Amino acid sequence: MQNSLNTRSMIFTLYGDYIRHYGNDIWIGSLIRLLKEFGHNEQSVRAAISRMNKQGWVTAERKGNKSYYRLTEQGVERIEEAANRIFKLQPETWDGKWRMFTYTIPEEKRSIRDELRKELVWSGFGLLSNSFWISPNQQEKQVNQMIEKYGIRDYVHFFVSEHRGPHKNEKLVEECWDLQEINMRYEEFIKTYSQKYVIDKSKIEKGEKSDGECFVERTKLVHEYRKFLFVDPGLPQELLPKKWLGDYAADLFSDYYKALAQPASRFFEDVFSEGNEVKNRDKKYDALNHPLIIESNN
Repeated sequence: MQNSLNTRSMIFTLYGDYIRHYGNDIWIGSLIRLLKEFGHNEQSVRAAISRMNKQGWVTAERKGNKSYYRLTEQGVERIEEAANRIFKLQPETWDGKWRMFTYTIPEEKRSIRDELRKELVWSGFGLLSNSFWISPNQQEKQVNQMIEKYGIRDYVHFFVSEHRGPHKNEKLVEECWDLQEINMRYEEFIKTYSQKYVIDKSKIEKGEKSDGECFVERTKLVHEYRKFLFVDPGLPQELLPKKWLGDYAADLFSDYYKALAQPASRFFEDVFSEGNEVKNRDKKYDALNHPLIIESNN
């Protein structure tokens, strides 16, 4: 079961990072071939894509004797939603105001309440007290979308206000987010991937790393770095500690991704060209430009 979940998660990553740029659908044979690079067997791939089909993320279509899987509207929305939420790691200049969201959702709607909590964390809100969430980022659009999505207009209040004390803004941050823990995760990422980056960059330059190996490393890199979207609220610079490692991790991701991008894309296209239409590739797609890449001002 765990392997099936891992396979499903990896399929979402492939749709988000590759397949959506090539028309959003793929022959099952190509998907099996791509996931073989990560050690997933045919049985686990078929089981995972079947599960995604039943859940409404993809739809199946027969063309001749081949089965193709295309992202549904729900699947496209999920992928795009993830891309749009990248703003968390690229905060705008802070306007000095706090967005406050509070709710009293009845017990019979507990499942909605649980989903809403997950979405608030994912959107970068912090829990200040019971059912009372805050964020320094401009979340008006995201909040309105959540209210409509869950049909909770009657149970919520949303404020944009200033913090007048008696404590400093830093105390609010302290109570809502464990920045030390997040910084430690960034430190682990930097420790692991800075060494890998130096080794792989050298191998690529010498022609000692295959396109397939670059494909695996690029996918794993995106998979790991994207996890910060679930833990880093994307606070403005003014509210971050002096020794914040998020910026270093972003620069490392950008450099490593760009080193792997082109050989990885070559491998994907080689596999994809058998049984799929490479001509469906989005003309605006640039393998060197990933939504998680933050251009440094330094």
